[in-house]
Amino acid sequence: MPKAHGFQTKAAPGSIAGVDPCSHEQTAEAVARLAAVVEAQARLIGQQEAAMTRSRDLFERASAAARLGLWECDLTTEALQWSGGTYDMFAICRDRPLVRRQTLIRYPERSLRTLDRIRNRAIAERTGFNLDTDILTPDGAQRWIRITAIVECTGERPTRLFGLKQDITEERERSERTRRRAEYDDLTGLANRRRFQARLMEACGDITGRNSGGTLLLVDLDGFKDVNDTLGHAAGDDCLKEAARRLASACGTAKIVARVGGDEFGVLLGATERAPVLVARQIIAAMSRPLRFGWRRFQIGASIGLTAIADCRSDEAMKRADAALYAAKAAGRNTFRRFDPATMRL
Repeated sequence: MPKAHGFQTKAAPGSIAGVDPCSHEQTAEAVARLAAVVEAQARLIGQQEAAMTRSRDLFERASAAARLGLWECDLTTEALQWSGGTYDMFAICRDRPLVRRQTLIRYPERSLRTLDRIRNRAIAERTGFNLDTDILTPDGAQRWIRITAIVECTGERPTRLFGLKQDITEERERSERTRRRAEYDDLTGLANRRRFQARLMEACGDITGRNSGGTLLLVDLDGFKDVNDTLGHAAGDDCLKEAARRLASACGTAKIVARVGGDEFGVLLGATERAPVLVARQIIAAMSRPLRFGWRRFQIGASIGLTAIADCRSDEAMKRADAALYAAKAAGRNTFRRFDPATMRL
C-alpha cells in the first residue's frame, strides 16, 4: 500500500512537544499574578498587624496617662480579664491569671461591703454601676479607684461584668486639700470659723428645726497679745499651735474644736458629753502650764464663756457665749462663766 502522506510540525525551542506554548505562558502569568496577590495580602496583613500594635501601644500609653484600665469578670467562673493598667493599679504582676477572690484582699472591709452591695444589686437589676472606692497596695498605701461597670446578659441571665477602672488618687488628694483649706485653719489644723458655724447651725437646728442640745464654749487666750508684742509673731504662732493642741486634748470627744478668731477658739459639746464645767476647768488647767519659745518661757491663760444651746438658734448661742466670755474676763480672767440672762446683757 502506498504510504500515507501528512504534515510534520517541528517543536518550538524551549517548548514541550504537543503542548501549546501560549498555554504555558498563560499559566506562568497566572502564577505570577497569584504570587503578587499573595505578596500584596502579606504586606497588607503586616501593615494591619503593625497598625494594631501601634494602636495597642497608643492605648497603653493613653491609658497610663489617664490611669485607666479595662476589666471584665465572668459571672460563672469569676475569672478576670484585665488590661495592663488595671494590674498596675492593684500592684499585681501583669498577665497573671486571676479570679475575683484573689483581688478582694486589696479592699478595706468597709469598702468591700459597699462594693459587694452595689455590685450585687446591679447584677440583679441587669444594669451597671459607678463607684469610687479605695484599695490598699501591698505596701499599705491607700489608692482611690473609680469603677465603671456594665452587666452583659445572655438571654435573661447575667453572664459578664465589664468596664473601666481609673486611678483617681491624685484627684481625691487635690479635692481633700481644697476641702481642708476651706474648712480648716492652716496654722493650728483645727476647724475654722466657717466649719464651726456650720456644725453649730446643725446642732441648733437652724435649718431642720431639730435642736440636738449640748453646750457651746468660747475660749479666749489671756496674755496672748503680750507674747506677740514681746517675742514677735513667730512666738505668737507657736503659742497658738500649742494652745490648739492642748485645747483639743482637754476637750476629748467634743463634737468640734475650732479656731474662730485670732486667739479665740470655739468648742461644741454634745448633750451626752462630760459636764461642761469639768471641761472648762480642764481647759484652764491645760492653758496655765508655761510655754517655751527658744530659751524664753512665758505664761498665758484662758477665759471661757459657756451657754446651753438647747433652746436657741446658732446666732443667739454665739451672743450668749460671748456675753459669758466677757463676764469671765471682767471677773479677772483665767476663769469661766455660764451665761445668765438675769445678769448678762446680749
